[in-house]
Amino acid sequence: MAKSQYVWHPPKETHRFAPVTAVRDFVDRVANGSPARLALIVFALVILLFTALLSLPMAAADGKATAFHDALFTAVSAVCVTGLTTVSTALHWSFFGQLVILAGIFVGGLGILTLASLMALMVSKRLGVRGKLIAQEAMNAGRLGEVGSLLRIVITTSVSIEVVLVLFLAPRFLILGESFPEALWHAVFYSVSSFNNAGFTPHSDGVVPYENDLWVLIPLMVGGFIGSLGFPVLMVLMSSGLKVRRWNLHTKLTLQVSAILVLAGAVLWGFLEWGNPDTIGNMNAGDKVVHSLFASVMTRSLGFNLVDMNQLNSATMLLTDALMFAGGGSASTAGGIKVTTLAVMFLAIVAEARGDSDVKVYGRTIPQGTMRVAISVIMMGATFVLMATGALLVISGQSLDRVLFESISAFATCGLSTGLSAQLPPAGVYVLSVLMFAGRVGTITVAAALALRQRRQLFHYPEERPIIG
Repeated sequence: MAKSQYVWHPPKETHRFAPVTAVRDFVDRVANGSPARLALIVFALVILLFTALLSLPMAAADGKATAFHDALFTAVSAVCVTGLTTVSTALHWSFFGQLVILAGIFVGGLGILTLASLMALMVSKRLGVRGKLIAQEAMNAGRLGEVGSLLRIVITTSVSIEVVLVLFLAPRFLILGESFPEALWHAVFYSVSSFNNAGFTPHSDGVVPYENDLWVLIPLMVGGFIGSLGFPVLMVLMSSGLKVRRWNLHTKLTLQVSAILVLAGAVLWGFLEWGNPDTIGNMNAGDKVVHSLFASVMTRSLGFNLVDMNQLNSATMLLTDALMFAGGGSASTAGGIKVTTLAVMFLAIVAEARGDSDVKVYGRTIPQGTMRVAISVIMMGATFVLMATGALLVISGQSLDRVLFESISAFATCGLSTGLSAQLPPAGVYVLSVLMFAGRVGTITVAAALALRQRRQLFHYPEERPIIG
């Protein structure tokens, strides 16, 4: 009996991988056409992912699902490295929930443009020219070819600094009586939170129990200050060390203005609160100095506090508002309008007062386009804060100083709080969530997008100067 003849035919082409291809094409198209839009989409998707994780019953200590507005607010606060909370991080969340928050802080600390670049590389296996340009603008890369290696340096630098902080903090927590797992977990949490300028704490009473413990306070301050400088500055320092002549202009301005704001902030904060019995008035001189310096560093966007913000003098609250709004360095884990933005505007004012046609500093001329971007960032930031403050005044009925303080803290992703966030109804929580998102991604994305929209014109209209002032 003859054997049956079976002829194998290859299966018809299926569309099994069509969704993957569609996603890849979409990422390619957006990354090359509008990298800033890709950055916004990626950041929003990351926030939604962490919101879903925090909404799970296993994320809460009581085993019940957390209300959506609280889960969303916490996810936004973590990914935007802010530190504002509506529920206690130590009491409300389980270990899994705290782990999710910590992961959100680490991911968010890498930066919106870094995340967008990484997504483009993971999905499409390449980063288009405009994608490289937007990442180059964010990290101040010298050449487009350096962008891929710089992304790796950003991640390894973050992890390395956080490991060093853990090595300082873990032994101290052990000495203070914590078990090894507790000490290690708290050290990891504080190191990630401090370097990323997040301000989340795994203790219900925050860092107040360590207000006289320099072994804990100094690593927190150093980690937060380093994180506030920004990855472009850190990479210059790693390659050039203390050879100031080899520093670029961005590094010089960031370090100079950051040092001025920290020292001036500490002096002014200490002067205003020196006799306030509700804060540092009853302490000895040494503790007052430590508290003043710690408070000044915290306004860089770090957000830990040793005193009750509601007990500050009105003048001190206004000073804190100003320091938070200034923020830290560009492409850093800090928020605010950024210190280089402040420096450029100050230099422009000085040049205008002197009658100089160019804005010059350290033997360099700052382009007119950079000054326009700085003005845009400041005006956009002020508009965000103004609109949110007005909305929260209507929603909460609280005093202007508390509402303004909370709004600037949210926009600057600082995390210092008068406790207003936990008292707001869901509508107010959503307003602050939007403000944190806008503060973290708005100024960075718009600044980078505007920097790439330099169009060459072949003609100029006649000049006419309106009356200013």
